[in-house]
Amino acid sequence: MDKQYDVIIVGAGPTGMTAAIYTGRARLKTLLIERMTPGGQIATTSTVENYPGFTQGIEGPDLSEAMETQTKRFGAEMLSSEVHGVSLDGLDRVVHTDDGDVTARALIVTSGAEHARLGVPGELEYMGKGVSNCAVCDAAFFVDSPVAVVGGGDAALDEGLFLTRYASKVTLIHRRDQLRAGKILQERAFAEPKMEFQWDTVVERINGNGVVSSLSLKNAKTGAPSSLEVEGVFIYIGLTPNSNFLQGLLPMDNAGHILVNAWMETAVPGIFAAGDIRQQAARQVVSAAGDGATAALAVRRYLQELRAKAGE
Repeated sequence: MDKQYDVIIVGAGPTGMTAAIYTGRARLKTLLIERMTPGGQIATTSTVENYPGFTQGIEGPDLSEAMETQTKRFGAEMLSSEVHGVSLDGLDRVVHTDDGDVTARALIVTSGAEHARLGVPGELEYMGKGVSNCAVCDAAFFVDSPVAVVGGGDAALDEGLFLTRYASKVTLIHRRDQLRAGKILQERAFAEPKMEFQWDTVVERINGNGVVSSLSLKNAKTGAPSSLEVEGVFIYIGLTPNSNFLQGLLPMDNAGHILVNAWMETAVPGIFAAGDIRQQAARQVVSAAGDGATAALAVRRYLQELRAKAGE
């Protein structure tokens, strides 16, 4: 790994990898930093049906692998490391990682978001022992076992339907009396005999003895308590942006989303933000890729302007 690049991209989800494809093709020296597996959330998604070009859909891990291969084809370097902060040194943007500092004239933040937590007793205690945010990763541990899914959006239904391939029963717990997910997913979920629904219900506690054994529930309207015996619980209640390492450097909204303009430019010249990390993102794979392309084009223009001012 070198120390100086034209552009550094933090986050190797669809947004970051698309940006790296564009900057690589522009012959910009590119470093892509990812703390986990390249692909972001799609690496742990079952089937992606709404990405253009795949008429029968494509498995999330397969799409992630194809994007990573294409990224490397155009010369982007990859670093597996945690980013702790970013500082400014004149025109340089310095990224502080577990593996030391790296510097570039332009930085694209595509660090995405992670699953929000319920914040109830037992959630952290049983994480990896029955509590999960990844059906693709963990469904095989629950063959012929009852599980619950918490949430009412696309992710909850998509992962819940995937779980029906393994579990004996999948109970979807939603705090409202109707789902937010797309209509086609709702139709499939309601038609699936292994899926049941508990409406107007919230989780109060996750119980177990070494592993998950049940959930303590409460009716959100009446307050009536109940319990549900399950061996696993999969939580999909929204996303929290991974922006803590930029606190104090960039303007954000109250939730931690970075504020950008139409070209993904932040308030700090030379720093761009795209994908789920930015405010008002659509949170779709196709729009994430579009954000990455937009940010990369903006970076190319920014660097060209810097070079023109320097007389290069």
